[in-house]
Amino acid sequence: MAEPLDLDFDPIDRAASIWRERFGPSDAMAAATSIMRVQQLLIGEFDRICRPYGLTFARYEALVLLSFSRTGALPMAKIGERLMVHPTSVTNTIQRLEGAGFVTREPNPRDGRGTLARITQSGRDAVGRVTTELMEAEFGLRALGGDDRKQVFDLLRGLRVAAGDFTD
Repeated sequence: MAEPLDLDFDPIDRAASIWRERFGPSDAMAAATSIMRVQQLLIGEFDRICRPYGLTFARYEALVLLSFSRTGALPMAKIGERLMVHPTSVTNTIQRLEGAGFVTREPNPRDGRGTLARITQSGRDAVGRVTTELMEAEFGLRALGGDDRKQVFDLLRGLRVAAGDFTD
């Protein structure tokens, strides 16, 4: 987890109070700012767990995606689509994973111009080790019970549907 701020007040709640006085309703700002802070905390925890294995959480996600595929390989464009990231980010991620020996790149036999990324055994081993640690850490959500986690998922899913990530 990120270093505790150890404040004697909630800075987001304080900002919401000031926001209300100056601009009006602050519930949307406070909720969005809280989500962003929690994202910082979670990414910090995930990267701390991934770092000893030569990974970032973003690279781990790419390896997990490849490990989920039937053949252990996916086209670069499909990786970007599934991870919801820009093609440039996929290229950078796969290059780094290839340099670490976690993936190989090969021509896509179905598309002469395309490239497949394929997870190696070393990549599968890293996924197994990191996944075990993330599960033990309850993905940074130890402070929330199972019902609360489900409620958070359901609430945030509504935002993802509204953004057009997928059709509900």
